[in-house]
Amino acid sequence: MNIYSIIGFTAASVVLGLGLFLSTSNVGMFYDSVSLFIVIGGTVAAISISFPIPALLKLLKVFFTRVIKGSQVNYKNTIISIIQISEKYRTGTPIPALIEECDLHFLNEALGLLEDGIVDIKTLTLILNERIENVHELYMRDTNKFQAMGKYPPAMGMMGTTIGMVVLLANLGGADAMKTIGPAMGVCLITTLYGVIIANLMIIPVGENLEDSANERYLQNKIILEGFRLMIKKTSPIVLAERLNSFLLPSERLDWKEVLGK
Repeated sequence: MNIYSIIGFTAASVVLGLGLFLSTSNVGMFYDSVSLFIVIGGTVAAISISFPIPALLKLLKVFFTRVIKGSQVNYKNTIISIIQISEKYRTGTPIPALIEECDLHFLNEALGLLEDGIVDIKTLTLILNERIENVHELYMRDTNKFQAMGKYPPAMGMMGTTIGMVVLLANLGGADAMKTIGPAMGVCLITTLYGVIIANLMIIPVGENLEDSANERYLQNKIILEGFRLMIKKTSPIVLAERLNSFLLPSERLDWKEVLGK
């Protein structure tokens, strides 16, 4: 469970709720069923035209698996795991035993291919690098879809506002016309409000979250690939740690002395 995403969504809901309650004592004025129908219905319709229905169902799965259930990458723990597996490999531990102990999916995948012995080390490294690049590209496709979806709610909001303005202007007339302009304008603008809320508190942040997650996984897999390559060469743990630290900012780097007790 990604607690940070949950906190973010909760904070967004609290800010929106407090903003509405603090702005007026009549919060019910912000509800309009027609506006909701236009914004949500129009957004769903536009998204359905842009992407096939199966792709939309996949995006829902991506949202739950990578945003809600996913977790942030801990690079230090990743390097520690690589050092531990590398040391056991260096001392002759069988690969099946290493796979059982390792909790890094991509490293397990690499160890499995190594155990199969189908290709040479150079080709194996090339295959793993291609997988990293291709998986990252697929992740970014999902990200781009969410970011593209973010443009529809505001557009539907403006469409609803335009419809409301047409109806408002068409019905102006009579002695009480001026008294109805204010309330009617408020209803017209509610669709714009709905569009802004859905886009900027839901869809666009999810897209940014997915992009950040994809980049984190990309860097983690690059670290794992380099660690795997050094592991095969039976590189010393100190050199391995320093080589892998080169992928990170100084503040994020692992202090190998604490891990190795030196």
